[in-house]
Amino acid sequence: MKITEFLKHNYRHFNAAALIDAAEGYKTHLDNNGKMMITLAGAMSTAELGISLAEMIRQDKVQIITCTGANLEEDVFNLVAHDYYERIPNYRDLSPEQENDLLSRHMNRVTDTCIPEMEAMRRIENVILEEWVKADQAGEVFFPHEFFYKILLSGKLDKSFQIDPKDSWLLEAAKKNLPIIVPGWEDSTLGNMYAGHVIAGDIKDVHTVKGGIQYMMFLADWYTKNATEDSTVGFFQIGGGIAGDFPICVVPMLHQDLQRDSIPLWGYFCQISDSTTSYGSYSGAVPNEKITWGKLGIDTPKYIIESDATIVAPLVFAIVLDQ
Repeated sequence: MKITEFLKHNYRHFNAAALIDAAEGYKTHLDNNGKMMITLAGAMSTAELGISLAEMIRQDKVQIITCTGANLEEDVFNLVAHDYYERIPNYRDLSPEQENDLLSRHMNRVTDTCIPEMEAMRRIENVILEEWVKADQAGEVFFPHEFFYKILLSGKLDKSFQIDPKDSWLLEAAKKNLPIIVPGWEDSTLGNMYAGHVIAGDIKDVHTVKGGIQYMMFLADWYTKNATEDSTVGFFQIGGGIAGDFPICVVPMLHQDLQRDSIPLWGYFCQISDSTTSYGSYSGAVPNEKITWGKLGIDTPKYIIESDATIVAPLVFAIVLDQ
């Protein structure tokens, strides 16, 4: 039995049914000539979402991605250092002393998975620093994701790959030069390293790496060119936080601040979140609240799946991919 057949036979009610509805809505949106943005919060790259997301990119099921700086870099960490990762199934039982032991071994824990600092973070730092310095000395500026595209496409890391490269979503995105928005990149391991190199004087111009305002300007231009009445842009949000909050605001910005009233609202919306519906929690806000902010319309297809994205997202992708 195909995955899709199994899901449609068994997932009939509650969050399970919402998963099916959201996935079918995703397919309908694409079938109607729509485009889709996927946003990645949390630690989805360390959760190895790349296994399914890379295939979505290959099959043109996603046209633009917004992600945190952590998700941007952690896909590459996994690509080059997977063999050195450690899984800790009993992470809830760790004592402070055991956590400190992990620190002493330079193993940075993300839930049940430890990222090896030396094999992953420092290896990437050494390679990307060359690109930062090169751009700085040439007076050039690039977005964070463009620097990653440079090192991935250069072949400098090829011999270090420790997983099948087809399971790296960022490598697949680089091959297609997929637009990526990375708000708050400064809040990432490499963002911290970049700040350190600027402070140390290795990089003279802090603006060598572009920031959030430039990303919003880029997104405004992209959305203006790609969102039409015949081809609206959908919004598939994995988790909450800045990865979702930042890009969805481009529509009210275009309408209210630039008076581009003819530009369509987002044409589809789905959020996978384990934040229960609540007052004062943006991540727990129901989609209808976005109507009052000029992000979604009355007739916009809206879905919310209150569940663990590490479980749900690959299943939604499987339906979209007809697996």
